[in-house]
Amino acid sequence: MFLDNLDHYRAGEPRRIVVDKGRGCRARGYWYSPEHMIDLRKLAQSRTPILNGWLSIPSSVVAEVMARQGFHSICIDMQHGLIDYGDCVPMLQAIGQTTAAPLVRVPSQEPAMMMKVLDAGAAGVIVPLVDNLRQAATAVAACRYPPQGRRSFGPTRAALVAGSDYHLSANYDILVFAMIETVDGLANLQEIVCTPGLDGIYIGPSDLSYALGLPPRMDNDHPDHLAAVELILNSCREQSLIVGIHTADPEFAQGALQRGADMVTIATDIACMRQEAQRRLSYF
Repeated sequence: MFLDNLDHYRAGEPRRIVVDKGRGCRARGYWYSPEHMIDLRKLAQSRTPILNGWLSIPSSVVAEVMARQGFHSICIDMQHGLIDYGDCVPMLQAIGQTTAAPLVRVPSQEPAMMMKVLDAGAAGVIVPLVDNLRQAATAVAACRYPPQGRRSFGPTRAALVAGSDYHLSANYDILVFAMIETVDGLANLQEIVCTPGLDGIYIGPSDLSYALGLPPRMDNDHPDHLAAVELILNSCREQSLIVGIHTADPEFAQGALQRGADMVTIATDIACMRQEAQRRLSYF
């Protein structure tokens, strides 16, 4: 099983953590929750596959259960998940008790929500339906403090966890992913990947299928879909961007990694619950 091999993909020995009383944990300029957080940027740079889990259920307990299974990162889905900001904060707190990096897919390109989830302690955001350079640049600006961006200062929980000097390294530490999944996004791919400050691209296979005139499908092996994903991978590689993709089947995820993806979402809370319930019922 794919998940049985998590240890093969995990980063090496944890980095030394320096605890400064009252200021959280720090190591090599990266900020940490009470336990050390996995550095996704470092994993990508070392070509270590990033294994991501996905949350759609508004529950801090579910978030903690998923985060304690060994994923490198856990994404809270505020776009299609049943999660609002009031749910997101305790879920970030739950994930923060583990080594998994907490990401949030925000519901839209509204800068205010990006700022709020970062202030609550998210280590990065995934921004949906990005069509062009302007939209990508707006997302980046919302996640960077001046002069690099327009993020308003008020890291309420982030500073509580990371220390009062959180803002000094936040512009580097925070990851910003733009989703390529629309007709315009594909047409403007080259300008989007060249957006200053953008860290990565996240591929939404179902909406990308729509963009290609295909029925929505998660693990899409249609030649046109595979070609579009390959185009995205090559464009991102030229700009040294992290590439993530949503998958449903571990074998398809393995293939995505072999084709050059850096991050694969390999499990969702709802799918894990449904599949295990069905497996147990199948014995009777």
